[in-house]
Amino acid sequence: MRHCSVQVRGLLTREELDRYNALIEVGSYLEDQSRYDLAYNIQKEIDLLILPAIERLKDKSRARDRATAEYLESLRGENDEDEDE
Repeated sequence: MRHCSVQVRGLLTREELDRYNALIEVGSYLEDQSRYDLAYNIQKEIDLLILPAIERLKDKSRARDRATAEYLESLRGENDEDEDE
């Protein structure tokens, strides 16, 4: 089974995380039993389950980028004021 990243796992809700852990456990068992045909379906479910957390991670990244841009713009504004004096 392919695990999602720690960053994505950290953004799963408690309910999503419980379901994720249960699906990973079932998928691992199926792989141990060489039932890759069934494990594939479990992996698809996991991939769908983590999509909202991936979107939350992207939103956090966009917010961080906006904050960085605003900070850099404020620094430019301060430098422009210093040059005017």
